[in-house]
Amino acid sequence: MENKNQPNFSFGRRNYQIMLVGLVVMGIGFILMAMDSAPYGYGFLGLTLGPIVLVIGFIIQFFAILAKPRKNV
Repeated sequence: MENKNQPNFSFGRRNYQIMLVGLVVMGIGFILMAMDSAPYGYGFLGLTLGPIVLVIGFIIQFFAILAKPRKNV
């Protein structure tokens, strides 16, 4: 028997947890780009490592949006 008072959300708890992980990874990518000591950010952190970590964060966000929420039985 279904509970009529329970709202039907698009995302489940798991989706929000994955989104939070993606936001943290994206934040780390931005921090890595900002930490580059080379002029205008042209060092390894600003041009290579930071953007790679940032793209990984976006991929995690994409997965969080597409992941099906688990059904509580």
